Amino acid sequence: MNSPSIAQAQSSATGITPSPSAVAVAVFIAAALFAAAAWIDARADNGPTLALSLVLGSAFGFVLQRSRFCFFCAFREWLDERNPAGILAILAALAVGLAGYAVIFGAWLPDPSTGRLAPDAFIGPVGPVLILGGVAFGAGMAISGSCVSAHLYRLGEGSPTAPFALIGTAVGFILGFLAWNSLYLGSVSAAPVIWLPNHIGYAGTLIGSLAVLALLALVLIRHLRARPDHAAEIRPIYSVFVRRWPGWLGGLAVGAIGTVAYLRVAPLGVTAELSGRARQGATAAGLLPERLLGLDTLRGCAALARDVLLTPNGLFVAGLILASLAAALAAGQFRPAPPTSSQVLRGLIGGILLGFGAMVALGCSIGTLLSGIMAGALSGWVFAIAMLAGLVATLRIGRRLSLLPKA
Repeated sequence: MNSPSIAQAQSSATGITPSPSAVAVAVFIAAALFAAAAWIDARADNGPTLALSLVLGSAFGFVLQRSRFCFFCAFREWLDERNPAGILAILAALAVGLAGYAVIFGAWLPDPSTGRLAPDAFIGPVGPVLILGGVAFGAGMAISGSCVSAHLYRLGEGSPTAPFALIGTAVGFILGFLAWNSLYLGSVSAAPVIWLPNHIGYAGTLIGSLAVLALLALVLIRHLRARPDHAAEIRPIYSVFVRRWPGWLGGLAVGAIGTVAYLRVAPLGVTAELSGRARQGATAAGLLPERLLGLDTLRGCAALARDVLLTPNGLFVAGLILASLAAALAAGQFRPAPPTSSQVLRGLIGGILLGFGAMVALGCSIGTLLSGIMAGALSGWVFAIAMLAGLVATLRIGRRLSLLPKA
């Protein structure tokens, strides 16, 4: 696997002295991102939204790389070492996002009992296809070693697996499109779209969701290990740009970015552009049916047809990759390596499952799970359970058959 343990990641960041040339390249990339955002803001159609998407994507990529915010790593660390730090970071992100979304919802839709859904929030249909997508996505995480967002930021670190996982993800999207009409007619079209505030209000949703997160945190926190005290060697710049951030700090930052993204642009998600471009290419090649029934009307990080060069999600993903590259260079953690045949194969197979799962579930661990739960969508909770089931089952079976490494 190309996903080191949290302990390894923390220790690998201690005592690193990045080369001056790498730092210079990192500074150049950061300056270029800000310059590009300023140019887009002034010159492009819908410039402010596009520029903010690039800035938020850059912030997201920087936070992911610095804190190693990774769904697969978090659950694997718990399964293998009973280290809950990564899962606690995810819970922190969800808690901040739930509170932030609740404030926004109260201003935009004061009375949720009318049956209307919150504007643009990722609230998807709940049914067998959502479960299928979650299980497939979790299996893809176990095989490839990351979720889609982590593969994107590890692309910036020079991961040998990430490029093949993303290629496989595009193939998986196309397979999802090919199966979509049958899945839609057989299940999705009749599946209920359940937004919890419609039924228990904003207060009930917020209190109930936070109670679940708090209960999970209380179960996990007793296993939390004390980190080594390096206070004597802490320097502000070194702590921000070189040392790994504590997981909880990354989680808080992810929750804050998710709230701002929803308020100003769209809910957090990383698959809309990837799936949209895959759909565009497959349609041009004559591989897809003329119509994908109902797909463009459903909520989620969905594969809308792309007919413009610059899109908010495309710039978000570009910023994510480039900022993670800059962060990795500044920290001395840009370590490209030639891929092994095993990494290529696991990346492609896992990526196909990731893409298929994200397509039929209308999003991934960021869009459907993180943004969905923040929005009070039942689909987010169901996807999370199905994803975890697929991850655990695949990891255990793969290891038992010696098809997946144990670390």
